[in-house]
Amino acid sequence: MTWLIIGLGNPGKRYRLTKHNVGFRVVDRFAEKKGIKLKRRLGKVQVGEGRIGSERVVIAKPLTYMNRSGVVVRKLIKELGIALDHLVVVHDDLDLGCGRIKIKERGGHGGHKGVSSIIEQIGSSDFLRIKVGIDKPERPDEGADYVLSPFDNEQLPLIEESMEQASEALEAIIVSGKDKAMSMYNSTDSI
Repeated sequence: MTWLIIGLGNPGKRYRLTKHNVGFRVVDRFAEKKGIKLKRRLGKVQVGEGRIGSERVVIAKPLTYMNRSGVVVRKLIKELGIALDHLVVVHDDLDLGCGRIKIKERGGHGGHKGVSSIIEQIGSSDFLRIKVGIDKPERPDEGADYVLSPFDNEQLPLIEESMEQASEALEAIIVSGKDKAMSMYNSTDSI
């Protein structure tokens, strides 16, 4: 059975180091560690394929902007014959503190437009997510500007640590299973 790992973000240099692109950065890190090259395909997605242990893994970064990510995910699921229990979406989360991650098995989109697009397009919320905390803005009405801004100097070491943890959590899910990965990464220190 093939695993499909989706990193969420926005394409282009302007967004590369923003908080909203943590999903892209985690899957880039994971792909690099595993020697999987991500290549542009059909102009709307970067895809790489490899093996983690005995498992086939496809890593993808939708290049459609965040709120249209689901279109690419739906096409990949259909094309590759992916079961939803083998779909993992990596994304930023305003409700988690910077430096923390959480593996979640199913549920709503929590206000995240990329996750919302995926749920809408595939008609289900029964897939794994790795949420990477980015903190909340001081005022709730600053959300859009906040997620499209870079991390500040205090956040940088924390986000580096959490991106590393998220990359390790991806491997744990694939090699050891979601339950073990959740028990390892959803401790009180990483939620």
